[in-house]
Amino acid sequence: MTDLHAPPSGLPRPVDDGAADHLPGRRLPRLSLASTAGGTIDLAAIPGRIVVYCYPMTGRPDVALPDGWDTIPGARGCTPQSCSWRDHYAELKALGAEVFGLSTQSSDYQREMVERLHLPFAVLSDAGGDFRRALELPTFEAAGMTLLKRLTFIARDGVIEAVLYPVFPSDADVAWVAGKLGAKA
Repeated sequence: MTDLHAPPSGLPRPVDDGAADHLPGRRLPRLSLASTAGGTIDLAAIPGRIVVYCYPMTGRPDVALPDGWDTIPGARGCTPQSCSWRDHYAELKALGAEVFGLSTQSSDYQREMVERLHLPFAVLSDAGGDFRRALELPTFEAAGMTLLKRLTFIARDGVIEAVLYPVFPSDADVAWVAGKLGAKA
């Protein structure tokens, strides 16, 4: 059985290929994304600061990861990343930001992860790919799926202020966000 909480050592490091350079200053698209909290959420309509961490896919303890998953730079580590956001959620809320996870997986699939990991925030589904296409988010292909590359952005009043890309190790983005929010608080 794969331990989803601890990535193996020696994972290939993703490189900054410039695929997120266009994001700072971009307005978020007006799109409704299915939420694990029920209903839909339009990130562009949320006033104030939001933080969105984009991740490829979460594994399940009882399901094997796609073949070659550990050889794809930046693919492995979605569970530790989500747990890090969970563990620092109150701190980030105190800094004035709402946190959201985002992947191309369905809300039903994401809901299992949210319940299993006890995440206190909504995870959003871009299963149709409209959000990623509108923002031209970086992706990769694995096991016949188009998946988001790991990146995190901070937006205020629907405009992206800062982007961390690539994120490595997978749980490095929480400290980066806390520093950015603390500096502006």
